[in-house]
Amino acid sequence: MDLRAILMGAAFALMWSSAFSSARIIVADAPPLMALSLRFFLSGLIGVALAAALGQHWRLTPAQWRATIIFGVCQNALYLGLNFVAMQTIEASLAAIIASSLPLAVAAVGWLLLRQRLPWLGVAGLAAGFAGVVMIMGGRMGVGGVDPFGLTLCIIGVGALTFATMAVRGASSGGNLLMIVGLQMLVGSAVLAPFALALETPEVRWSTTLVVAFVYTLVVPGLLATWVWFLLVQRIGAVRAATFHFLNPFFGVAIAAMVLGEAVGPLDVLGVAVVMAGILAVQWARAPAQGVVPPTER
Repeated sequence: MDLRAILMGAAFALMWSSAFSSARIIVADAPPLMALSLRFFLSGLIGVALAAALGQHWRLTPAQWRATIIFGVCQNALYLGLNFVAMQTIEASLAAIIASSLPLAVAAVGWLLLRQRLPWLGVAGLAAGFAGVVMIMGGRMGVGGVDPFGLTLCIIGVGALTFATMAVRGASSGGNLLMIVGLQMLVGSAVLAPFALALETPEVRWSTTLVVAFVYTLVVPGLLATWVWFLLVQRIGAVRAATFHFLNPFFGVAIAAMVLGEAVGPLDVLGVAVVMAGILAVQWARAPAQGVVPPTER
């Protein structure tokens, strides 16, 4: 793995992790599903326009179309939609920790249900990673309580993205990466829009902070991070690229503490370290098998 790939992986993890803090700012002053649907619509238009300007087209391979639709629904609409709603009542750092368990969930499903081989290091990593998540949640519940509804939404969201990850391959092959990113956004917007109109009222408390957070979420975690992920997968392969997910718990908690002032206790620090170690162990253990890993994640 060269220096450029390392910098790309770290940049992706940082951008992806920052999305939870910016989302927390948005949902405090705007309807979550409406805000997210609008974000996907604008991100999708920008992505498709830039891709067309670069000579890319939407004549995708069947595998790419399948990945685009499934991830547009499961990642953008379900996973992110549920997380946006959940962050009305739970902290961004906790949402980031739960979302960071995706590589663990993918490995667990592959090992337990699909009978994929997982060396002892991976099994130990699974146990450590999930123990770290439970440790953090237990500590939060003991201090100030955690909204069960919001927590459940985050867990369902991870389940939806786990399904998509296990079901789809091939999104990063065949070129047209930026076009795929843009089309995924438009799929997510189309799925979310009816629910937003039916369940929410368009009441927004406008502020400079809200506008900055929305624009940042639209461009950086929305478009740039997904594009960097595709480029990284194309450069070093999906299994090696997925190793960088071990940085997400640290970045997610650190950014929430710096931007939102969320409290970080000793148990949080210990839990994050355990989760990071678990994710890294799982990815190292799975690398020789070249298993299924997520083509996109923010």
